[in-house]
Amino acid sequence: MQTEAQARVQLVFDLFDVNGNGRIEAGDFELMAGRVDAAATGSGDAARGRMTAAFRRYWTTLAAELDVDRDGAITLDEFVACVLSPERFDDTIAEFAESLAELGDPDGDGWIERPLFVALMTAIGFDPANTNALFDAFGPSEADEVEVRTWTEAIKDYYQPDKAGTTGDLLVAGPTG
Repeated sequence: MQTEAQARVQLVFDLFDVNGNGRIEAGDFELMAGRVDAAATGSGDAARGRMTAAFRRYWTTLAAELDVDRDGAITLDEFVACVLSPERFDDTIAEFAESLAELGDPDGDGWIERPLFVALMTAIGFDPANTNALFDAFGPSEADEVEVRTWTEAIKDYYQPDKAGTTGDLLVAGPTG
């Protein structure tokens, strides 16, 4: 696994461990879903429901695939398998990426505006400065928007162990400003 992928795994684990107890549990996903829902200004109930469902599916998939000792929690050692075998999670990650991007595009025009992008990423737990650096790396339009598919593909790339130098690596870097 690439060094960059290892750093991404650690960061995602830390973000998913919302309560900070060193283990990922179902409650962590409920907390994060609530934060993202609160940040999803302008999104309708259907889009919010799909996002909550995607968070729950993400937890269910992780628990089924990674909770080796079946104690209802996933340790970092267990979580590493998520990136070592990304094909086991492709559908779940795709659903998550598409639901999150849908929240970022409440008017359905195919573009995500910076303020909402930053709000959603910050609700997940990413550093705002790194989130802005990521948005800039996507090459925003003159209206300070990025295409939905650009963000969706970046989310999927984030979970690939053989990828290095992706835009998502900006989320792991020290704060950029």
